Amino acid sequence: MVSATVVRGTAATAALVSLLAVPAHAAPQRPGVTTTAPSAGALPGPDVDGLWDVLRTARRQGAPGAMARLDDRSTVYWAATGVADRRSGRTISNTDRFRIGSVTKIFSAVVLLQLADEKKLALDAPVNRYLPGLLPDDRITVRHVLSHRSGLHDYTNEMFARTVPGFEAVRTKVFTYRQLVNRSLSKPRTTKPGGAYSYSNTNFVVAGMLIEELTGHSVRTEYQNRIIDPLRLRDTFYVHPEQKIPGRHARGYLTPDAAGAALVDATEQTVSWAQSAGAVISTTRDLNTFLSALLGGRLTSRAQLAQMQRWVPAGGTQAYGLGLRRRDLSCGISVYGHTGAVQGYYTYAFASKDGERSLAALANTSNNGTVLNTMLGTLESAFCGKKAKSGRSSAPVERHEDVAPAIPVNPNSR
Repeated sequence: MVSATVVRGTAATAALVSLLAVPAHAAPQRPGVTTTAPSAGALPGPDVDGLWDVLRTARRQGAPGAMARLDDRSTVYWAATGVADRRSGRTISNTDRFRIGSVTKIFSAVVLLQLADEKKLALDAPVNRYLPGLLPDDRITVRHVLSHRSGLHDYTNEMFARTVPGFEAVRTKVFTYRQLVNRSLSKPRTTKPGGAYSYSNTNFVVAGMLIEELTGHSVRTEYQNRIIDPLRLRDTFYVHPEQKIPGRHARGYLTPDAAGAALVDATEQTVSWAQSAGAVISTTRDLNTFLSALLGGRLTSRAQLAQMQRWVPAGGTQAYGLGLRRRDLSCGISVYGHTGAVQGYYTYAFASKDGERSLAALANTSNNGTVLNTMLGTLESAFCGKKAKSGRSSAPVERHEDVAPAIPVNPNSR
């Protein structure tokens, strides 16, 4: 049973270690809170007990482990329950690295917005201006791609129509960007350019191609030079096409489509089917640092951050900007970030409008819609506090982020 524990300054008990002082390679953190300054006053106080209840519920629903970290100015809350490795039984910890799935899309969007700041890219220019002949319609702009309004079919619909066989077929493969785009172009488009929001990984494969064409460098180099190094994200990596997660990490477990079938360890993979749409590795600490910096205006100009937050409806209580999601919570507060699913991992990474409060949460399973919906409750607890409405995790959300929602729901997740 996880219970709230407070650590102030250096007065840590023998059973607790200050989260702010623990590097990613150190011993696992205990659940607790470190406070060095008052929390953000504009938001309700977080419901820490509620947050930890969500993690325990996700475990009961099939996640081997679940964890969360909440940064509220200089106050840090963290919790973890369950295991990072089912074979060894090692406890999951917020020091563990993991695959962040579609949260990667924010990284790609930030790089392109920085290029727009540098006058190397125009958001309303056709993609074909920079990548001649790539797309069949010159009306598809960079903005359309970053806001999922290009109409480009999501090739993952067919790739993962059968969850485990689909994954095993691509687990060790290395694709070129163009191969992935060609898979999309073999299918009809879903909407005209600039039409309604329609989530597609193809869009952010194109984003990766734009980054590499405009900079002459790999996506890995641009992430490193523009985001990872400036923010000192010591546990964030883009290792594609390598298959292993470096250092201490949580293993990820894929839920088969067949009810009752054993979980599949999906940790080692190239993630080449996603690349700039979903292949980054990080930690809860680094994700909170990243989102706080972005929304605090430290990664792009104010003008480009405003472009990133030009919202289009994305279903239910969601809207989408340029690589950035907005979720409207039950208490009327909106949060900004992204969810991510890559085989074995579900991630929620969101922050307040000003970036002063940020929440990153992970369940180390995927293809389990019940767990994904439950993890939405981490946002309610973190940002609405006690004001969160009952039944808060029942709001409809996409079962997939990296995998399009057109795929039938896993019967195990009912």
